[in-house]
Amino acid sequence: MNPFKIFPKVIPAFLLLFFFSGSLQSQILKKLGKRAERAVERTVENRVDREVSKKTDAALDSILEPGSKDSSTSPAPNPTNKGSANVPSGEGNTRTEGGNLKSGTTVAPSGAKTIQVYSKFDFVPGDKPLFFDDFSNDYIGDFPSKWDTNGSGEIVKVDSSTEKWFEIKAGSTYLPLAPELPEDYTIEFDILTLGLDKDTSSQAFLELSLTENKSYDWYKAGDNIVSATLPFCQYIDANIRIRNKINKETLINNLIETDMRAVVLEQPHISIAVNGQRFRLWVNERKYIDIPRLVSQGALLKYLRFSPEGLADGKERVFISNVKIAEGGVDLRRKLISEGEVSTNGILFDSGSANIQPQSMGIIRQISQVLQEENGMNLMIIGHTDADGSEDANLSLSQKRAAAVKEALVNVYGIADNRLQTQGKGESEPIGDNNTADGKALNRRVVFKKI
Repeated sequence: MNPFKIFPKVIPAFLLLFFFSGSLQSQILKKLGKRAERAVERTVENRVDREVSKKTDAALDSILEPGSKDSSTSPAPNPTNKGSANVPSGEGNTRTEGGNLKSGTTVAPSGAKTIQVYSKFDFVPGDKPLFFDDFSNDYIGDFPSKWDTNGSGEIVKVDSSTEKWFEIKAGSTYLPLAPELPEDYTIEFDILTLGLDKDTSSQAFLELSLTENKSYDWYKAGDNIVSATLPFCQYIDANIRIRNKINKETLINNLIETDMRAVVLEQPHISIAVNGQRFRLWVNERKYIDIPRLVSQGALLKYLRFSPEGLADGKERVFISNVKIAEGGVDLRRKLISEGEVSTNGILFDSGSANIQPQSMGIIRQISQVLQEENGMNLMIIGHTDADGSEDANLSLSQKRAAAVKEALVNVYGIADNRLQTQGKGESEPIGDNNTADGKALNRRVVFKKI
């Protein structure tokens, strides 16, 4: 190429830049100054946040990970995210020899959640189990035995793990074969997604419905319905949609403005609480919906439905697991004030240990709020276990668990040590049958009693 042919085009551009250089330089420096100012502000904020987190973690070492030398860098275990870096495989999936999915299909790893995040989590699970399914008793490739559908689905397994997932298909509706739902109950489950990207439709979502009638059709599900729609779209913020029907009339049909794009890639845990007319929904530890009169007064929404839509067949895939429905989930604060005693199965510990699982902090937080409001109230914290193991070991374990709850109230929420006493009853006061899994779950409990 002849360089002299370029000069007539380049020289005017340089002259124009030179002519306006003073003005441009002034504008550029002004913009850079503002950016630098904002950068300094962000740096200061980040440093403050890091220092606060370090001090909070240090105060919680003995609660979350007793014996840890540096718990500020050791995240809490997240039991709902086992094997999240692996890929589900099962009969009917697209996979290579050996049963694995084709290369290029990956699961985004989920970050472990620390106890200081969960300390603000106010979800309280129901204490009377109605339905639970982790699909452990179902065969890979089969439709799960505790479910019904108008379409198809199958159980898949996460490689190198015993965890199983139920793959649900777009255009189909899925109903857990649970007892009819009462007035107060909670719902929990985990979601796993594959293949979501910038081409995923804005109409890709998972709709959760509570209905009067057992039906696959929204229009035949009854005169009173509630539904929440979780978006899977990745190229725009598609928001959460919440709607209802009360006596056949749609009164609420609203979009909750929030960006869920990263969240749905990271194996989120969904929690729902229905207390009479009130409906609340959390994704992980964050509450997105809290509507006091979403459910029709006096109407019992007795059935739960899962309805995925808008997924590209064979590319975008959605799985659910650890589906739990439990009666209860009422506000423990009011009950403790009015009755002077509450019992809960929602404070969970590591197996055979007094280590509190982080998702239990919602209940402990509510107890702390009562103590902060009722300055004259003191509590006895009583631990109970099931009958597995020896009586002496269970008695010791129940005492340690009661002490761990006290420690959380003191160190996390600032309750005075002298307002709390602890006691362990071991297996001596069962309220359920220790020969069944459900009975054992009822017996593993913590009681708070006013003294």
